[in-house]
Amino acid sequence: MSENVLRIAVQKSGRLSEKSLELIRSCGIDFYADGRVLRQRASNFPIEFLFVRDDDIPTYVYDGVADIGIVGKNEFDEKGLELDIVKDLGFSKCRLSIAVPHDFAYDGLKSLEGKRIATSYPNILTKILLENGVSAEPVFVSGSVEITPQVGIADVICDIVSTGTTLRMNGLEEVEQIYFSSAVMISRKGFSSSTDEKASILFRLLERIDAVNLAKNKKYILFNLPAGKLDESAAIIGGLKSPTVTPLMDKNWLSVQAVVSEDRFWSVFEELKGIGAEGILVLDIEKMTE
Repeated sequence: MSENVLRIAVQKSGRLSEKSLELIRSCGIDFYADGRVLRQRASNFPIEFLFVRDDDIPTYVYDGVADIGIVGKNEFDEKGLELDIVKDLGFSKCRLSIAVPHDFAYDGLKSLEGKRIATSYPNILTKILLENGVSAEPVFVSGSVEITPQVGIADVICDIVSTGTTLRMNGLEEVEQIYFSSAVMISRKGFSSSTDEKASILFRLLERIDAVNLAKNKKYILFNLPAGKLDESAAIIGGLKSPTVTPLMDKNWLSVQAVVSEDRFWSVFEELKGIGAEGILVLDIEKMTE
């Protein structure tokens, strides 16, 4: 294998894996993965995938087995290794919350003083308790954290929560969110700014990711506009630099093309209609740069 191949550690299965691979495929990178192949080279980009357990990814990167990895920030912070976060990718968001039995009188983190707290994230929990001046006993549990109050292992729990359904099914109530996580890309210290050839490959990958992510929050709009309303439409739209304007056969009308943010689209749409725009066409954008 050529040394000029960027090795990336990715969760071998699960939602984080699916989102990570979806992002990389959207960058025009072709590869094969079905859960049985644990190491795979892309066919059209100098990158090699290592499919591993998510909690092993920080260690793989730290030890130099992988150059970069995509992992939940919760796993990154829990390991506590000296690594860099290259980019917050924004997907696979979750929260770490305190959950208590229904008969537990919870009144803020101070209520946990002297209590046993079952969790799969003892390092994150311990840090947060210390920051808040609370002395409690984290009890490490690798799975099925929700059952621990029922069997007397702990008084309350601290666990990753998405919908809260599992908590309710086990007689628990989410009472406070103490930590938030999303997928992050990590590397060894200083790797992304080094002169290593692999760092230049990482830069190319990050450029593609930025182009994909920027496009997700934009819409491309085309519409016909009375010629006298051009300045008004430009003020409404804003855009990357300025709208693209094309004359129509009817000299009283213009065709205008522009890019608008997803969160502004409906207000822009309504304001354009208000100044006489017609035939408004809206298109998704696959990739773009600023």
